[in-house]
Amino acid sequence: MRWSLVIVTLCLASLSFAASAETLSGPARVIDGDTIELEGERIRFHGIDTPEARQLCEVDGVEYRCGDEATAFLVGLISGDPVTCIGDTRDRYKRLIGVCYVGEVDLNAALVRAGWAVAYRRYSMDYVNEEEAAEAEGLGMWRGTFEMPWDWRRSH
Repeated sequence: MRWSLVIVTLCLASLSFAASAETLSGPARVIDGDTIELEGERIRFHGIDTPEARQLCEVDGVEYRCGDEATAFLVGLISGDPVTCIGDTRDRYKRLIGVCYVGEVDLNAALVRAGWAVAYRRYSMDYVNEEEAAEAEGLGMWRGTFEMPWDWRRSH
């Protein structure tokens, strides 16, 4: 009897999540490396953080605008294809926090795996493996040095 109550409770909880999750699909407008606009709504990518547009990173003593690179990489990933985002929470700016896809490609994971985003461990551990792989291979920002985006925002 007790186990059936636990199972029923878990099923109801998952149904509650499914009912509260929002799904948006269609053409997307890229705002920056981790934010897009879809169906008139801004979506902030869950579990990742990209450098800001004005943020500088460095490779071999040469500075470059890594935020612009992250944004350009996302534009290339989307490549005009329809995007689908699924989320169930909103941030303080009323943006939907979501995981976004082009076909089967998880854009959040792809940005981190390519080294143009980092796992935002404060909110999620979902993309830590992708970050560790990108760092080990020296991809994207990991080719040189950079300040974590949340630290850069705090100091600027």
